[in-house]
Amino acid sequence: MRNVGLGGLELEQREKARLFREMHYAPQPLCLPNAWDVITARIFASVGFPAIATTSAGIAATLGYPDGEKISCAEMLAVVRRIANSVNIPVTADIESGYGTTLRETVDNVEQFIESGIVGINIEDSIRGVSGRQEDPLLQAEKIAAIRELAVRLDIPLVINARVDTLQSGVTDIEERLHETFYRADVYRAAGADCIYVFGEHEHGLIGRLVRGISGPLNILVGRDTPSIRELADLGVARVSLGPGVMRASMGLVKRVADELIHEGTYEYLRNATMSYHEMFGYLGPARQV
Repeated sequence: MRNVGLGGLELEQREKARLFREMHYAPQPLCLPNAWDVITARIFASVGFPAIATTSAGIAATLGYPDGEKISCAEMLAVVRRIANSVNIPVTADIESGYGTTLRETVDNVEQFIESGIVGINIEDSIRGVSGRQEDPLLQAEKIAAIRELAVRLDIPLVINARVDTLQSGVTDIEERLHETFYRADVYRAAGADCIYVFGEHEHGLIGRLVRGISGPLNILVGRDTPSIRELADLGVARVSLGPGVMRASMGLVKRVADELIHEGTYEYLRNATMSYHEMFGYLGPARQV
């Protein structure tokens, strides 16, 4: 029987959101793999991750879109809903900049994502459809505050992960970019963000400066030079996500298998990495309703 609470939303979803928020204050960083479909979500849950995220880039790619909100909100929402309904652990959704052209439209979109069963969002401050430009920090803070107000109204303690894209800007001076990053982090936290995600691949020293300069949990994206989880814990990082990394690794394997087959006529990559038919479909039983 579905346990329905206020507004038709399940009490279980509120509990998941509460637990997910607490995970950001654990002794060890919260490690979030990013799923792009039901089977990847099921695999991540089966190996023991306490929560999972979605990858907007990965989902877009599976539907034939480039990254950067070329996909429609409805298409993204449909996949996120299937993922959220497929596992019994908290799911946080990457919703890019919210898929809206106005504040009202963005908030309405977030409401649909909440109703899909997710308990957190990742929302960035890059301007939709404009490469290399960020939203005015006060306007972005207004968006975050409106989303927080929505979550309060729905009685869902939504975890808002505010992505800051300053370190990816065209400004070359690192100190200037860090100053802007810290300013935006403070403004977004004051508006209701729970966690700050400074986008980009950062080395040990820069991560330490980010932890010291940002009040509240910090999310780091795994890249080639990212320190180990133990080192990130020592630095004070609260949350670690893989972004589209797992999907990119999977696509790398697809290409190696294809190259080997067409050029060598052999199947070693396929033989060495293949999951059994039984195991693969073992992850795809009846979906669990959130």
